[in-house]
Amino acid sequence: MSTDNRPLSPHLQVYRLPFTALTSISHRISGVLLSAGSLVLVYWVLAAAAGPDSYQTASAILGSLPVQILLFLWTFVLFYHLCNGIRHLIWDAGHGFELETAERSGQIAIGAAVALTLIAWLIALV
Repeated sequence: MSTDNRPLSPHLQVYRLPFTALTSISHRISGVLLSAGSLVLVYWVLAAAAGPDSYQTASAILGSLPVQILLFLWTFVLFYHLCNGIRHLIWDAGHGFELETAERSGQIAIGAAVALTLIAWLIALV
């Protein structure tokens, strides 16, 4: 019988998840966040349909700095989910399963999401 106080199996405090696992988990989380963020879009459309007073209130709320920051992050999540979804479609076609290729495509998906987010917000602000 061993007297070591070691855990029987690794846990998240000692085990570092591979990059591909992190991108997979992030893809799932981004789907949930997109669903939750869609409620903001529904609120905005309902306020527009309810009349000018409701729309003005919604515009004031959605135009505040904290909400604008959340909308910026939601935009990144949207583009990340899109880019990572394209990556999954390529996998469904049977390509890109090598570890180095999978890691590189994950990095490309993140970089593309950042670039698309910045482009979308720059266009929206002009």
